[in-house]
This record gives sequence, structure tokens and C-alpha cells, in this order.
Amino acid sequence: MLVETMLDFPEDGIEDFGALRITDQLHIIQTKLRQTLDVAKQGGLLRDGVRVALVGPPNVGKSSLLNRLSGEVVALVSEIPGTTRDVIHKEIQIEGVPFYIMDTAGLRDSEDVIERMGIALTYQTAQQADLVLVLRAAHQLTDSIEQVQTDFLPPNTPRLQVFNKVDLLPEDKINGNLSGGVAVSAKTGEGIPKLRQKLLEMIGYDNLESGVFMARERHIFALSQAESSLLHAKNVIDWPELLAEELRLAQVALSSITGEFTADDLLGEIFGRFCIGK
Repeated sequence: MLVETMLDFPEDGIEDFGALRITDQLHIIQTKLRQTLDVAKQGGLLRDGVRVALVGPPNVGKSSLLNRLSGEVVALVSEIPGTTRDVIHKEIQIEGVPFYIMDTAGLRDSEDVIERMGIALTYQTAQQADLVLVLRAAHQLTDSIEQVQTDFLPPNTPRLQVFNKVDLLPEDKINGNLSGGVAVSAKTGEGIPKLRQKLLEMIGYDNLESGVFMARERHIFALSQAESSLLHAKNVIDWPELLAEELRLAQVALSSITGEFTADDLLGEIFGRFCIGK
């Protein structure tokens, strides 16, 4: 409203850009919008479920971990590398929150055409996941095969190191060798409760507000569009016409959620706040 007023009625002596402290006001709005978007995304995860990809080399226990988390035999387990070739999905509940655990093909160089297709699916699944668990065998951390490459993972996707097969590691080496992750044994169940709690922690479950906004996908998209427009607005503060356009686009995005905010509504705000033309 203030920006449009300065553009449309400059002769009425409305405050200039410096007095309005546009940058500070934009920062406040951006902060509030980011908070709303974060809560909306959390609500979306609670409603639609959290997609968790299990990635790592062959024979680190990804399928065993899927079976342990689900409480049933979902995936075949074998000592033969490359047993898992497709993505196996299983929904579990942790304190009422749905998680979709996705077991993937082990990452390695392979000449087997089918296995290579499975590895390609692993990359695709990890790209679409909300969380990624990077599995390593706790008793083989010095082996080259255990140096998991994670360059293909999206930089903003939360990931967690999971050290499986801790039951095969001497007890005096558990604490010293496994820092920066969660140590578990898919075979015995050791560390599984801690892993479940860590998954909740990674989605911010402990900090959820009591009235979480159960956003639809279009709500999140609209909020993201508004946030993008506000970021652009901050970069064009010295060009009032461009600034006004970016603010208008942000308003249009928000209006798709709250209901249309028209040009007449904007004029009503302007004439209600200022003595224009009098």
C-alpha cells in the first residue's frame, strides 16, 4: 500500500523510501512468511508422510533395517551383493507420524545391467526423499567400499549417518569410532529406538506448534512463490516500479490461499489511510 501510494500520488507528500525503511519492513515480512512456510511444510509431512531413503553400499544392512523398522519381513536379505534391485517401500508410524521407508539398491560399480538400473533408481529416490539415511557397516569403516559417495544428494535434504551391524564391533570401540551418527544393529534391535527418535527430531517434531497448519501442496507452492517474490523485491528496492510489481506478485500468491485481493481493495486501503487529493 505504501509503495503504491508513493508511486501514484507523489504530489501529496507521502513519506519517501528512506523514511519507510523498506528493507527493514521486508525483512520482517520475509521472516514471518518463512515461519509460516516452515510450519506449513511440517503440517504437510504429518499429513502426507515423510519419505526416508536408505542409501549405501551393498551388504550394509539396508534391507535388514527396513525389516526391523517395519516389524516384518518386507525385503529379502542375503549376503550376496546386489540382492536389492528395485525400490521397496514400507510405511511405518512413529508417535503417529507416517514415515515411508524406501530401501534402495546398493551403490557400487556393476556390470550387471539390471543392477545398474536399480542403482539409477537409488539416485532418483534419494533426490525425491525428505530425509536420507546413509548406511555404513560399523565394523568395516576402514574399507574403501564403505566410503559412501553422497555428492548426488540434494544439498538441502537432511541426511543422517547410520552405523549398522554394531553388534559385530567390539564394545570398547563403539563410542570412539561412531561419532556423528546413530549406531544400530538391525539384527538385534540395538539403537533402533534412538534412531526412531532421531527421525522425529530431524523433521522438527519436538518443536511442532499445537495448531500446525495442515497445508495442501498448493498452499506450500503459493507460499514459496510469495517468498521468491519478496526476495526479488529486496533486490530491486532502488527501482520503485519493479519493487511494486514484486510486491504485487507476492500478494497474488497469498491471495490464492486467502481469497482474492483486488486493485479496488488496495485503493480502499490507500484512501482509508491517507488524505489523498484533499
